[in-house]
Amino acid sequence: MDSWGSLDRNRKLTEDLTERTLAAISSEYGKLIYLASLRDVASGMYRHEGLEALYSTGSVQEALLHAHREVCSRIMEMPLGTQEVDLLTCWKGFDIDAEGLIGNWKESEAYRTLMPFGLPDYMRTLFCSNIETLLSVFESDRVTSQPVS
Repeated sequence: MDSWGSLDRNRKLTEDLTERTLAAISSEYGKLIYLASLRDVASGMYRHEGLEALYSTGSVQEALLHAHREVCSRIMEMPLGTQEVDLLTCWKGFDIDAEGLIGNWKESEAYRTLMPFGLPDYMRTLFCSNIETLLSVFESDRVTSQPVS
């Protein structure tokens, strides 16, 4: 295959992923969770049967890793207040109350698996620190909004 054909296929793959799949997810944290869910944590390999039916496995791996890193970078560039709104928007799609989500995220630290592989240590530390700060803010907001008995 010539390089122009390869470039066109990669462009179509990127469009399929960003304009069809990720565009349907309303929050950046939602996109991050979705992309992380496509990755096998043990092997680091992404699985997306729909894309793999149309494109080579290597191209799909590359596109998903790139998208995962891009979404994580966009989140890291957001002010913390914007991250707060975005994460709350994401959580609206879960079938659990906010108190349960806060408790589960704090206890399990599952948010650590949301980061793409290959992030520098300082970005991993900052990402986790931001999430932990947001969880503390959410927890504090829940406590102060409880009615006094």
